[in-house]
Amino acid sequence: MSHDQHGLAMTGASAAAVRHYDRAIDELLHFRAEVDAEANAALAESPDFAMGNVLATYLGLLTTEVEDARTARVRFGAFRRRIDETALLPRERAHLAAVGALLDGDFLACGALLGEIAVEHPRDALALAAGHQIDFFTGDARMLRDRIGGALTSWREDDPHFGHMLGMYAFGLEEAGHYDRSEEVGLRAVELNPRDVWGIHAVVHTYEMQGRFGDGLRYLDARVPDWSTGTFFNVHSWWHYCLYALESGDVGRVLAIYDAVLADGQSSMELLDAAALLWRLHLEGSDQSGRWRALAEAWPPRVAEPFYAFNDMHAVMSYVGAGRFGDAEKLIAGREAYVAAPRPGVTNHDMTLRVGLPVCRAIVAFGRGDYGCVVDLLHPIRHRVNEFGGSHAQRDAVQRTLLEAALRAGRRELARTLVSERISVRPCSPYNWLKQASLADALGDGAAAALARRRADELARGGSGGSGRYERDHRSGQDVSGTVGAGE
Repeated sequence: MSHDQHGLAMTGASAAAVRHYDRAIDELLHFRAEVDAEANAALAESPDFAMGNVLATYLGLLTTEVEDARTARVRFGAFRRRIDETALLPRERAHLAAVGALLDGDFLACGALLGEIAVEHPRDALALAAGHQIDFFTGDARMLRDRIGGALTSWREDDPHFGHMLGMYAFGLEEAGHYDRSEEVGLRAVELNPRDVWGIHAVVHTYEMQGRFGDGLRYLDARVPDWSTGTFFNVHSWWHYCLYALESGDVGRVLAIYDAVLADGQSSMELLDAAALLWRLHLEGSDQSGRWRALAEAWPPRVAEPFYAFNDMHAVMSYVGAGRFGDAEKLIAGREAYVAAPRPGVTNHDMTLRVGLPVCRAIVAFGRGDYGCVVDLLHPIRHRVNEFGGSHAQRDAVQRTLLEAALRAGRRELARTLVSERISVRPCSPYNWLKQASLADALGDGAAAALARRRADELARGGSGGSGRYERDHRSGQDVSGTVGAGE
């Protein structure tokens, strides 16, 4: 019997396989592509190494790529047929059960099983990291916080991966609305490990949710070498940079970054970021048809079958932006057929039915100029869009679509409510004040519109991260478990 770097017993692994497994966990926590090579090397050394097979399967399933999942399913099935599971340790059998649930499409059961593992083995880095991603995919803010928080006291300050635990915890704190604490923990994580891209990402999310775009730009600018290369998270980090640049009104910089980094995305996650960025520009009337056409070409094989509703939304954005309404309607029709049959325990089925399909239909309606239909589709679900995953920052694309549709459809009372919610939560956001100006224009109040635009301009030029008493009072946030942020 052998032990991993965190002191957990494992079976079926040679000394060389354990070394590769430990390196793989380190690469995973650093979001480096080398994790795949190390995981494969561990299995080459010991093909029936239980935790090595578990790790490889999680890696294949948590990319949200259909082909990766298919390969992982075949390899894991062959492994299970070869071994005697009764000879495994209880923790290893528990991981096999969690992987089995994930293979069955039950994200929620998998997350719960990983949670039970973490209670018994709070230093199981793989259970924590995989569970953290499950919580992200299901939009569970409370578990993003508490899964890591419940294990944190079992990690020592001098542990090489303690900082990574803090980085995950900081992200969970941010998603649950604890902004001051999230910033504190995230900054400490990055202090311990400057190349902890997830920790950097947590700090960036914290600034985004407070409208502190100037602080965010300065934070990222000061650490470009740490987050911009060498990981499979580079594109997403640049996407966050672009969100800040959009708030400052620097569309030229946004498009330059898009062309240099986002336009050549190779994974669903990277294509998703590209679509989310172009959609924000689309909502403001910016014609990016050429960029949309190139992006739309990349989506068909990735959404050929139902897998993750959050990806579907971004594929539909791309089709609508490119004017390929037929492809958007075809995808929606396929998902309608998918949800027509009961699929007990398949999380994506419920995601698609309750959130994915209404959002996809609303995006098509927006593209066709049927703004009243957009409002009718999105307003009833605006407080539960977290159910199909992603972060608050990512799901803000849905909330912005609803707000823009309300303005264009003349739903002024709803638009007033939505703008008021946004300004009350993030008074430092130029975007929010520009929408207040648009509403004032619609109401014929030129003076109020001019005042709101002046406020937006002052914030954009100053890059204020919240300097007034009112802004400071709104920084700390609160636990709202999936509903933090205006519109959620």
